[in-house]
Amino acid sequence: MNKKILTAALLGGLAFAQAASAQEFDDRWYLTGSAGFNFQNSDRGTNDAPFGTLGLGKFISPNWSLDGELNYQNPNFDANKDLNWSQYGASLDLRRHFIQDGRGWNPYLLFGLGYQKAEEEYVINSVNSPAKRKDGNFAAKVGAGLQTTFDKRVAVRAEIAYRGDFDDQSVNPRLAGKDKDWFGDVLASVGVVIPLGPAPVAAPEPAPEPVAPSCADLDDDGDGVNNCDDRCPDSQPGQIVGPDGCPVPVSIDLKGVNFDFDKSTLRPDAVSILSEASEILKRYPELRVEVAGHTDGKGPDAYNQKLSERRAKAVYDYLTTNGVDASRLQGPIGYGKSRPIAPNTNPDGSDNPEGRAKNRRTELNVQN
Repeated sequence: MNKKILTAALLGGLAFAQAASAQEFDDRWYLTGSAGFNFQNSDRGTNDAPFGTLGLGKFISPNWSLDGELNYQNPNFDANKDLNWSQYGASLDLRRHFIQDGRGWNPYLLFGLGYQKAEEEYVINSVNSPAKRKDGNFAAKVGAGLQTTFDKRVAVRAEIAYRGDFDDQSVNPRLAGKDKDWFGDVLASVGVVIPLGPAPVAAPEPAPEPVAPSCADLDDDGDGVNNCDDRCPDSQPGQIVGPDGCPVPVSIDLKGVNFDFDKSTLRPDAVSILSEASEILKRYPELRVEVAGHTDGKGPDAYNQKLSERRAKAVYDYLTTNGVDASRLQGPIGYGKSRPIAPNTNPDGSDNPEGRAKNRRTELNVQN
């Protein structure tokens, strides 16, 4: 297996990461680099040595990341330091991060598969000594670590891992009488994770769907009753309507607002009735009324006309003084003795005092 195969495997794994990515988390590509110490399996007869890594990766879900990583170490031999032994390789490392909001350092578990290549020199009984071996083989590793978040530009990673190197062709152990199929190394390192590009920006919350107004929010005819309750949706401006939106007759009863004979001054009993009438007019600001005065049948027409006008004026003045706008009042108008509501005389022609008392009155006649 050569470097082209290594590169193809690395790119294939990272393409899988790209296909699995989503936007609900920071899925930027990032560069990694680390330095550490490789505690070699003693059966190799090699020194413990520093090592370095360089990689490219990304988060493929909120809690999983996948890195492609290259590594290199050059331990050399314990016994014959003039001979070379070095190792390099590539791996795909899957990390399960246990991330908690508000925590700066978060632990993770590591699972890796890769390919390691060894270059080994060994002594032979020949003028061509030392001989050289170059072999590549499968490798796997597990580990654990801590990593900071991407809140800052660079995250920091601290890690310890155990790597199984399935090298069954190593010469030095066999020369020492040990036939080994694989070797286990411990790797301790500290590294950095550098995101590429600007941090992702959360997508704005979608605008709420417009809600069509309900009939309870609408009043098409402007009568103060919503469309749900309005049984008469074509009310005219100024009409007095009830709770169902339909026009209702508004009567202002002034029965009892009567005057003494030949008088136009309001009696005490009339004042209480007019006070209630003024409250009704205030309650219905669209209401317009005619203020009309009347007399009984005694006396000349011209005199009764003037008297009825004075009586209407007395009521008119009371209403305007008590808060009713004059623009809502038509008049004052006097009708004299032309509109009796009770007979002024009995059928035999004699005087009818009770009937004449009812005719000495004022009225508020609704005009709308």
